[in-house]
Amino acid sequence: MDVLCSQQISLSYSHRGTLFCISRANAIQCSKNLNFLNSSNRWTRNKGVKEVGSEFDSKSKNMFLKCPDDPRLGEELSSELYSQLINKCCKEGDIDRAMSLLAQMEAQGFQLSSLSYTHLIEALGNVGRTSEADMLFKEMISHGLKPRLNLYNILLRGFLKKGLLGLANGLLKEMDASGIWRSRETYEICLDYYVSAGRLEDTWSTINEMKRKGFSINSFLYSKVVGLYRDNGMWKKATEVLEEIRDREVSLDTHIYNSIIDTFGKYGELGEALTLFKKMQKEGVRPNIVTWNSLIKWHCKEGDYTKALRLFTDMQEQGLYPDPKIFVTIISCLGEQGKWDLIKKCFESMTSRGNRKYGAVYAVLVDIYGQYGKFQNAGECVQALKSEGVLVSPSIFCVLANAYAQQGLCEQAIKVLQIMEAEGIEPNIVMLNMLINAFGNVGKYMEAMSVYHHIKESGVSPDVVTYTTLMKAFMRAKKFNKVPIIYKEMENDGCTPDRKARLMLQDALKVLERRNS
Repeated sequence: MDVLCSQQISLSYSHRGTLFCISRANAIQCSKNLNFLNSSNRWTRNKGVKEVGSEFDSKSKNMFLKCPDDPRLGEELSSELYSQLINKCCKEGDIDRAMSLLAQMEAQGFQLSSLSYTHLIEALGNVGRTSEADMLFKEMISHGLKPRLNLYNILLRGFLKKGLLGLANGLLKEMDASGIWRSRETYEICLDYYVSAGRLEDTWSTINEMKRKGFSINSFLYSKVVGLYRDNGMWKKATEVLEEIRDREVSLDTHIYNSIIDTFGKYGELGEALTLFKKMQKEGVRPNIVTWNSLIKWHCKEGDYTKALRLFTDMQEQGLYPDPKIFVTIISCLGEQGKWDLIKKCFESMTSRGNRKYGAVYAVLVDIYGQYGKFQNAGECVQALKSEGVLVSPSIFCVLANAYAQQGLCEQAIKVLQIMEAEGIEPNIVMLNMLINAFGNVGKYMEAMSVYHHIKESGVSPDVVTYTTLMKAFMRAKKFNKVPIIYKEMENDGCTPDRKARLMLQDALKVLERRNS
């Protein structure tokens, strides 16, 4: 398939011994076998290089920049105005223009203020461009500016979000060396990563350090620990945490209740889950959408559809609108059992309560899952939702793509993402990881691999979830020889493999060893 690549027109300059390069991306056609999403806004970014997208040319006229085509060629922007424009671009999410302005600013010998560096680094981190964020952070220090705690936390969150544990640990050491005290936020950022990566020892070490430094451990942090035990198959340990919470007289909130209820549900202890659910309400803690989704999901998985639908109805009676993601769970479970009458009953229940827009999403998903075959085309599906007055949000796009992918309708899943892009909504790494997972679940490992290549080619670095999900897709397809290759790519890209990745690698190597013996 054809994709857009960048043809560089260099404008280089030297600033304090460092060579930077500005590139203009000219759209040219080139061949790339595994790319599947064609977009006129695609352009390639190189790590450590500040670049400008092709769309910059059309936008720059409104920015009063000094450029070869500007009739006011003799006019120059001041350092203060450059900083203001950069801050404005960061606020609007136009990072490419902000980076181009920075390049022009430095070419004229100007230097960003500490506040502008912070805005730009935060904006880069938010879109996963951590290499450039790290480069600017080091540049900021080399200019004699002293980053504040807030900026360290921003960069730390960006590193760990992408699984760059080595860089994160280096940043923490730099904080200590600079005399920057870690805040509660710093510790919570680390805990978020340790829990998601299954690093139980690091989690408890961090919690104990917080206790030594006088930070109270609240219900939210305990909920993270419960989730870690749950995901590591240690559900009894998770319930022991509940006793510790009570001993410490920490008030239980929705976070901790949700974690423990989900733990019970995952390991089939639905009676315990419902008992705790009733207790939280009795103690005045109101269940949120996460609580209901968890109970509905696990009852569906256990085949107790009557209770699942009762919970679905109760949730609406309490004034909570259903999350579109739970529709997929209900429809897929009931559909597999051929219980289309129950699906119809569920739909009627929603529309009778005035949830017309959510009912429209539900109806479309039912059609996707094959009962009526009406919306086998993604374009018609999106149009049908809009005609019902539904604002098709990124979340709904994500659900639709997932539904198509689960049914093996890969072309339509991809088309959903193309429609998103045409409407100016950029699929983020979470949504693309979801698509890899959906393709992997139905054995479409080549399509999963195409999504992975698309992620890399679009300039967004894959994160730990990307790699582990892709490894799982190859494991399902019994392509065990591919697993070590993906694992190696993960390490080469600076991502620290989590517990799931390490276990899958061990399993794949065992199979390969048996095959070769």
